[in-house]
Amino acid sequence: MIQTKSACRISFKHKISFFGTCSIVLQVLLCVCSTTTLEAQTPSDALMMPSKNICVLFAYDMGSFDRYWEGDYLRSNQTIATVDRNTVLPMAAIGILDDLNFYVGLPFIRTESSEPNGGKFTGARGFQDLGLAVKYRAIQETVLNGELTAFATASFSTPFTNYLSDYKPYSIGAGAPEFALRAISQYQWNNGFYVRGSIAHLWRGYTEAERDYYYADGSYYTAWMDVPNAWTYDGVVGKWLFDYSLKLEFNYTGLASTSGDDIRAYNAAQPTNRVKFDRIGFSAQYYFKSLKGLGVVAYHNRIIDGRNMPKLSNTGFGVTYQFNPFKKTIEVEENEQ
Repeated sequence: MIQTKSACRISFKHKISFFGTCSIVLQVLLCVCSTTTLEAQTPSDALMMPSKNICVLFAYDMGSFDRYWEGDYLRSNQTIATVDRNTVLPMAAIGILDDLNFYVGLPFIRTESSEPNGGKFTGARGFQDLGLAVKYRAIQETVLNGELTAFATASFSTPFTNYLSDYKPYSIGAGAPEFALRAISQYQWNNGFYVRGSIAHLWRGYTEAERDYYYADGSYYTAWMDVPNAWTYDGVVGKWLFDYSLKLEFNYTGLASTSGDDIRAYNAAQPTNRVKFDRIGFSAQYYFKSLKGLGVVAYHNRIIDGRNMPKLSNTGFGVTYQFNPFKKTIEVEENEQ
């Protein structure tokens, strides 16, 4: 049943869409900011922006690590101490159709060390990769006491600036173009509890280093490094509370390269390395009913196991705002319960 409140129409499934689209932006942020190797900006949520609506996000992420996996051996950063990785992320999600959304984002990243090793390693800063993505909702069916949905997402990212990718652990990105396809499925019960899973394959290109020779299980007399492709997968358990104004999620994300070499003993990492990690996290998102379209987000993630990967923990927060530039009011639908 659709009801009218003032100038807004709100309904259960689209109420989730209204709020959830900004959640998609949050998911992108989690991908971008929580690792140093997973630079893909791939929406992995199961929610859609209504047609002609735009959601913008401005977020800040703080990450750090003082240990890293050299192959599968966890080693301390004895010369560079704690490495900080801070990110500012403006993003936008645009509802082209109710079942087709477009996303764009461009993070600015700064890395630095608490002990810059005599000033020789001072970190890096700059805009990272321009990320574009489209997501299509293929299935939306009522099943038993809830709703089953399925999505397909295609995304592409490419370095926005000429940053140095072969400057681990301070480099701000992989420095290579990336194309990804993702499949997503979610089941949500009528009480707001939901489970979600997704899997994606990442195709990565080459990055140019500032050297003419490198070793990666063999000698390469070129400046071009092959960044390994990868599989990534995640699972989410979440629930909407307080009449769909608060969303809480626990999540797991894994990534595994399909090729690559290990970091050699006491050598720096490089873009050719085979990367694997397991990460767990928690996020919360709240929407102000008195301030239409405005929301806040907060999250924390920890990498609990890895290979050729920093043992990174990161915390972030941000502000989202959804609006319809074509109408004076945002059109959403009323809870049909």
